[in-house]
Amino acid sequence: MTPAVSIVPITVSELHTLQDIALNAYGDHYLHLWNDGGAWYIERSFSDAALKGELEDPNAAFFLIHADDELVGFLKLNVNKELEGYTSEGALELERIYLVKSASGHGIGKQVLDFTNQFARERNKRVVWLKAMDSSHDAIRFYERNGYTQCGTYMLDFETMKPEYRGMVVLKLELN
Repeated sequence: MTPAVSIVPITVSELHTLQDIALNAYGDHYLHLWNDGGAWYIERSFSDAALKGELEDPNAAFFLIHADDELVGFLKLNVNKELEGYTSEGALELERIYLVKSASGHGIGKQVLDFTNQFARERNKRVVWLKAMDSSHDAIRFYERNGYTQCGTYMLDFETMKPEYRGMVVLKLELN
């Protein structure tokens, strides 16, 4: 049975709640990517200062994801983020959907995508786009099953990341 999902905007006052769920979800899925166990990336992305700066960015929209009243993840959208062929006014980037491992495979991600698409439509966006690791075959298939198509590739330049995980694909969903 698909859980009841609620997606709630985050304010700076909830920084530590965001930080806790971000660290839990990231730890569940991504520590194997790093030569240093993820320490560099975690400090860069999930420290108090990093999260406070992102939460205060007027172009960033953060949301907590609850399933059956349990906090299971977070969503970060960049409201005006250009993609080749689209202006920033016409494009929205889905930067992060992070769910804890126990929440994966229960239909929550689909509901988060539906929420993201509606959020984009309400802002008259023409496209929603995202980046996924080319080694994340399940994630890429998930996005493709939900209408996304690959439109680009690139390589990350994070020195502490294992080289075999640096490849990225760009996927987009054109909205009607």
